[in-house]
Amino acid sequence: MIRLAVFDLDGTLVDSPRAIVATFGAAFDALGVTRPADLAVRATIGLPLERAFALLLEAQQGRGADEILVAEAVRLYRRFFDTIVLPQAPDLVFPGVAEGLARLREDGVALAVATSKYHRPADALLTAAGLREYFAEVIGADEVSRPKPDPESGQVILDRLGIVAEHAVMVGDTTHDLLMAKAAGMRSVAVTYGVHSPAELAVAGPTWVADTFLDVVAHLAPVPA
Repeated sequence: MIRLAVFDLDGTLVDSPRAIVATFGAAFDALGVTRPADLAVRATIGLPLERAFALLLEAQQGRGADEILVAEAVRLYRRFFDTIVLPQAPDLVFPGVAEGLARLREDGVALAVATSKYHRPADALLTAAGLREYFAEVIGADEVSRPKPDPESGQVILDRLGIVAEHAVMVGDTTHDLLMAKAAGMRSVAVTYGVHSPAELAVAGPTWVADTFLDVVAHLAPVPA
């Protein structure tokens, strides 16, 4: 019995990776540092911003990233996020997401989000996309001491909603989501339309695989034959 579905945000509910890449680029431009390749930025999606910028700056500069520079990069990213990503949000929602979430909620499944974004931008993106009302909990990376793939985000949601891991499923597009689910004792759905490839996702051992959000809903609330 599935009582709780926990969703990743970027690449799972909202097709934001392209806009995120543009926002990283704007931050690098403002820093005066050469932009990394788009693929390099995409590879960091799903990590906390501090970790992502540290890795990218280290690769661009050929040395360990300075903490002050990383902090400034994160500040710039958040500023540009509000002007680049949020205005696009209504058009970035993946097909079937709003309808699927409504159906799950009607079927009595509690819904939550566990994201590597900080809570404020995650909440703002969900609100701008018209999806915030569906979720009982939104947990950002700044609300836990150990973000995904550590199980803490999932455990916080389970504790707040009073649901055991055996009755919960994590839905995500990266191995970070799937590994978090496994560590928390939850089942998982890997979506193949996001950041990580099907081959990458398979290594993390998802319970189910979904090529569309309609497939996600079918796994969580199967239609009787």
